[in-house]
Amino acid sequence: MELTEKRAGSERLQILWYHLSTHSSLVLGGILVAILALAALFAPWLTHYDPAAQDLLSTLQPPSLTHWFGTDDYGRDIFTRVIYGARITILEVLLSVGLSMLIGVPLGVLAGLGHRRLDQVIMWVMDIIFAFPGIVLAILIVSVLGEGLVNMLIAISIFSIPVYARLSRNLTLNIKTQEYVEAAHSLGVRHSRIITRYVIRNAIGPLIVQSTLTAGSVVLSAASLSFLGLGVQPPSPEWGTMMSDGRNFLGLDIYLSLFPGLAILVTVLGFNILGDGLSDLLDSRS
Repeated sequence: MELTEKRAGSERLQILWYHLSTHSSLVLGGILVAILALAALFAPWLTHYDPAAQDLLSTLQPPSLTHWFGTDDYGRDIFTRVIYGARITILEVLLSVGLSMLIGVPLGVLAGLGHRRLDQVIMWVMDIIFAFPGIVLAILIVSVLGEGLVNMLIAISIFSIPVYARLSRNLTLNIKTQEYVEAAHSLGVRHSRIITRYVIRNAIGPLIVQSTLTAGSVVLSAASLSFLGLGVQPPSPEWGTMMSDGRNFLGLDIYLSLFPGLAILVTVLGFNILGDGLSDLLDSRS
């Protein structure tokens, strides 16, 4: 019995190593996203500075052994603020992607399984939202609701809902024509059972891939809104807000905007590469 369990464990490790070795984008993207998550989790242990503490005697210092990324115009350590900004970024991604999936996926499944008229109404609403460029719609919503983190996340979630609604609808339309679903219908299986057992189970892979790709756009949109003063407000160490604060010192000290910008670049790149790797891994044709 123990020998069988050891052999099964060895086979699982071999399968895992095979997938990792043949999907380099999955490994690279996973490493970049893991670095972001670890930085957010262990921020207090990675730096001993307070991200909001001001030191007016140490303003606009260049990178050094004392301040790795230099200091801003209030003497705050930029490295510390970038590290703590990862926490806000993780929160933005989790809440925005989670809320848009929570609303978009049920709407898409309902449209795919429901009456044709209901399908048309839901898709018309999604098309109306799609008609607006995402960042423009977000600016409009935040202008109505007011600036701040919560309202910004609501705005980003709203323009992300049609992505999941359309994807889940297309997947549902494809899955419900499969023979095993038609057989379940003929046997009298309830709709709720079919949705949870067949539709959601088969759609979870593409939805996970889409969520990683959406995460990159969430980071960019949140940083853009904060840069415009419509998102997270100072003195919170949000990367877009930090770039906005540093734009007045580009000719004097480029580091104020450079390092938050690099953090945004690496994070978006990590989520996009991870999404590509997951797409290759979960592709049934590969």
